[in-house]
Amino acid sequence: MTLVDRFLKYVSFDTQSDESTGLTPSTPKQMIFAEYLKKELESLGLEDITLDEHGYLFATLPANIDKEVPTIGFIAHMDTSPDMTGKDVTPRIVEKYDGSDIVLCAEENVILSPSQFPELLDHKGEDLIVTNGKTLLGADDKAGIAEIVSAVVYLKEHPEIKHGKIRIGFNPDEEIGEGAHKFDVEKFGCEWGYTMDGGEVGELEFENFNAAAAKITFKGRNVHPGYAKDKMINSIYLANQFIMMLPSQERPEHTTGYEGFYHLIGIQGDVEQSTVSYIIRDHDRAKFEDRKKEMERLVAQMNAEYGAGTVTLELRDQYYNMREKIEPVMHIIDTAFAAMESVGVKPNVKPIRGGTDGAQLSFKGLPCPNIFAGGLNFHGRYEFVPIQNMEKAMKVIVKIAELVASK
Repeated sequence: MTLVDRFLKYVSFDTQSDESTGLTPSTPKQMIFAEYLKKELESLGLEDITLDEHGYLFATLPANIDKEVPTIGFIAHMDTSPDMTGKDVTPRIVEKYDGSDIVLCAEENVILSPSQFPELLDHKGEDLIVTNGKTLLGADDKAGIAEIVSAVVYLKEHPEIKHGKIRIGFNPDEEIGEGAHKFDVEKFGCEWGYTMDGGEVGELEFENFNAAAAKITFKGRNVHPGYAKDKMINSIYLANQFIMMLPSQERPEHTTGYEGFYHLIGIQGDVEQSTVSYIIRDHDRAKFEDRKKEMERLVAQMNAEYGAGTVTLELRDQYYNMREKIEPVMHIIDTAFAAMESVGVKPNVKPIRGGTDGAQLSFKGLPCPNIFAGGLNFHGRYEFVPIQNMEKAMKVIVKIAELVASK
């Protein structure tokens, strides 16, 4: 089975995660895919294959060298985003893309166009795997899984490439921020690892947002509107007041690079009670803490205006910037950098404007930067992946294994 065959098979599994269930995996369909992968890894002759009740699948490619070599891991996630359906994914390959518009779905006029997605033009002449315009594709992160499995197969078939013990790990629920929660780092048994979960070719990431979630509840006082003067407190207006108190330029749509933000992700309410939900993000830990304090200050200010207990805040940290865990072991970045250059990929080191399982794993004791998997426009119908991107990612995995053994 080729890399492309493997990927096309993997995206046929519907593996959407769901943050509302409170289960791990959050959806049973992820376990169906995990069971399929387990059988595939068994058929490939890998060792120490385990699949636990939470959907964490681990396996080993044994070392083929006598000297002491660090055990390293490669990790990818099995779930796809809740943002769009992953059921009945119907991919097709656009061979030797010519730079023109790609009609994904004629009946609904869904067009993947370089006028909206100029990055398409970076892949003229390449072979693109696209959707039918009705689902996401699932390259995030089934491209990563296909690349890891294909790299392991390549190493098995080319014993002249010397490597140490390699562990692979596939986990559920990354898209809902819980992919690393029940990841048994000790059982995985690596000195360090790499998640294959980035986007464009060359991406190498060891910085990510510090992240928190905030839920603010506003209690109103409902009175018949005909007799409401000086009595009614409309919680919807309180919620709106709070939203407007946060700086308008510190929203995702106005920020880039290392700039953090407050992102309003949900609002529900009526006169009696309303709730708004935010995510808070910043690469800088001190600024991140200041953002949380600002939320607390605004809540206190509104309670001073409307009465104690009118506004309540639930605030929880989600993950932290892995940079502080990677900097003491920068040789793992140097190795990935060298691997990319040796296979003709120009490294593009940049901060992740988001999170990754690697961030949480790094804080659990497994330093774990993120490497490109090759897909673009994740989480929606315009997602696509150039086959050449996946091939390069696979080559980077193989070269990392080779370089670690040669040092």
